[in-house]
Amino acid sequence: MTPSPLRTTGWSAASDTRAVGAATGAWVTAFAATGVSDLAAGPVAAWVVVVGVAAATVALRSRRIGPALAAATVLLAVCALLLTATAAGLERRSPTALGLDPGATSAASMTGTVELTGTVERPEAGAFGSPRVAGTLVGIRIDGRERAASVPVLLFSDDVVLESGIGARVEVRGSVRRADPGDSVAWLVFARDAEYGSGPTGPVAWASGLRDGFLAWSSELPGDGGLLLPGLAIGDTRAVTPSLDAAMTAGSLSHLTAVSGANCAVVVAGVMALAAALGLRLRSRVVLAGAALVGFVLIVTPQPSVLRAAAMAVILLVATVSGRRGAGLPALMVTVVVLLSLDPWLARDFGFALSVAATAGLLTLAPALTRALSRGMSPVLAAAIAVPTAAQAACQPVLVLLDPTLPVLSVPANLLAAPAAPIATVAGLLASLLLPVLPPVGAAVGWLAWIPSSWIAAVARAFDQVPARLPWLPGAVGAALAALVLLLVVVAVRRRSRVVAVLAVGVAASVVASLIGISLGSALSRPADWWVVSCDVGQGAAALIRGDDSVALIDTGDDPAALERCLAGAGVQRIHLLVLTHFDRDHVGAAGVLAGRVDSVLVGPSDGPVADRLVETLRRSGAEVHETVAGESGMLGDLDWRVVWPEPGAPPGNDASVVLAVQGDGVSAAVLGDLGEEAQRALLRSGRLGRVDVVSVAHHGSADQSPELYERLGARVALVSVGADNPYGHPTASALEMLDALGATTLRTDRSGTAVLALVGEEHRLVAWSAGGRTAADPGEGVGGSP
Repeated sequence: MTPSPLRTTGWSAASDTRAVGAATGAWVTAFAATGVSDLAAGPVAAWVVVVGVAAATVALRSRRIGPALAAATVLLAVCALLLTATAAGLERRSPTALGLDPGATSAASMTGTVELTGTVERPEAGAFGSPRVAGTLVGIRIDGRERAASVPVLLFSDDVVLESGIGARVEVRGSVRRADPGDSVAWLVFARDAEYGSGPTGPVAWASGLRDGFLAWSSELPGDGGLLLPGLAIGDTRAVTPSLDAAMTAGSLSHLTAVSGANCAVVVAGVMALAAALGLRLRSRVVLAGAALVGFVLIVTPQPSVLRAAAMAVILLVATVSGRRGAGLPALMVTVVVLLSLDPWLARDFGFALSVAATAGLLTLAPALTRALSRGMSPVLAAAIAVPTAAQAACQPVLVLLDPTLPVLSVPANLLAAPAAPIATVAGLLASLLLPVLPPVGAAVGWLAWIPSSWIAAVARAFDQVPARLPWLPGAVGAALAALVLLLVVVAVRRRSRVVAVLAVGVAASVVASLIGISLGSALSRPADWWVVSCDVGQGAAALIRGDDSVALIDTGDDPAALERCLAGAGVQRIHLLVLTHFDRDHVGAAGVLAGRVDSVLVGPSDGPVADRLVETLRRSGAEVHETVAGESGMLGDLDWRVVWPEPGAPPGNDASVVLAVQGDGVSAAVLGDLGEEAQRALLRSGRLGRVDVVSVAHHGSADQSPELYERLGARVALVSVGADNPYGHPTASALEMLDALGATTLRTDRSGTAVLALVGEEHRLVAWSAGGRTAADPGEGVGGSP
């Protein structure tokens, strides 16, 4: 009897089902288990014993195990494995691993040794606060007790020693605080002092030197091509500017700078072909390919997507040696289980999730989509369209959690850019290897790689100028609906029944059209000629005010993506006046993304080096920065603005918040920052602020308010910038009752989303619109007045 092809390859549909079920169970188990601070070892051990005994009993008592029972047995065993791995990981991350009491969450003083495992993230890249780098705490001394450790940490320090590179060891003195459950790191280390301990050694030192050398060489190349080349070749994106990164994201091309299975496939295929040309046997070829893969991982650093690609390549190489042609989907699922068992916290890593999703899309959706498209076009063009479409569709449920939009031009952008990527990748990798040993040859190959790199960057810049994204529902609901659409697409292209395919496509199209229609309808109903916008940036503050064609932004919140959505929704590309009321993170944390887009900046008194660094970043990006005090004034288009607080010499903090009053076209507004009750009373006594039409309520609606000040202001509209379900109880009942008693219409971003105020008609009637869909026309009588 001739064996079936499935038996010949060693895989079957049942194998696929078991593998997918096991990987899904592993992921769900790891995600849930890593979200707690402690997982008792005793119950976990008991669970493992029970599952092991049950699986062994089933195997011994049944000569033939049905597919369902076999799948259930594998699933239980994998879940038990992941629980065990997570319990062990939590033990390594526990306070006792640092020599602290079991319930401790911090230590005010410690010394330790941190081995760096990542590259530095700086405030200039959009993060607010001290530079930070991922590492492993390998030794710690607290209260005179010294012990070895192996704990993943995030190290914060202003010292340049953080630039020592992956594999270097840094001696730190400072404090530690436990990270939130589920974070990839266990503890946060805040260094008061940091000193260089030792550099990387062995292969890690070689790889670090090669990366740094190639980065330095490529940075001398002209234009965006030189900045992008290290990312395309070896996954090093340190040279990519924020604007170029945003352009790559806008064109759905950022995956080209993330090392993936394609990069590993190029390395393995190249080494295998070279070894075959030398006449080596299969085992020798596989061993050489494996060694080359290890070296490649060292060069590009073991990021989650790299680990996924490399582990899958190893599994397929092992299958090749064993004489079994590896099937892609089971190999991917086995890779997921293996990596999650080694590091369960990968279940919460977006990079790992996107890597797995994209690969699954290429393995399951791309072939069927290619066949479907080939009915109406050439197979080559069909494959060129199917590959980016499948990868984008598979990733979309995850991407929605990061950016709730639907990219409509990702396929054309990838059709233009993707053909250049392999050339840039291969030539760039060869150049990085040749430059240290044969500089002239390496330089020639590097220049060759620069050409396709420049083309990819040019495509990204071009698509960045085109509105290429449609709004989608955010959060878990949006992700679930995207997953439903993906499932329907898979059914449509993989089912042979035309009726089923048509129904699936019809339902998917209806879901997409409905969601886009709702979002576009909301966007189209939004007043285009707005005056004030209270941005929904979560638990933070950000507000826009417009006078003619000039725009002021008061504070930024702490969520760059939320700020960008608000700016895009308001049609704002340039900020003419940025006011940072004070330097609390929930007011200025997203300011880094505005670098290069701001003309003038007003700030309150600095509260330390972090604030100084942010100011310097804005100044270096071309903005004129000025520390302001009460009495200063200016024009914003046809609006007059005045600073009415703080007093000169005021100490930094909430009560030194910059208070801005604006007036024009018979309407007025005031933004109170985070002033507390005492400072509000002092402002009231100063007599600088009179009646206004709109007030941005101080400190997110906390209880620390002066009713007398709000009575003096007499605002008809009160804007409260606040995050849903925040732990501070904002806005407080007392603040809301005060505003209600004064007759103000209160718009809260936690309930209504972004709120927009527009002036309608010659009488400048005030109209309010909110993203939540509730519109309040003419929210108050007697609009007008002067601040």
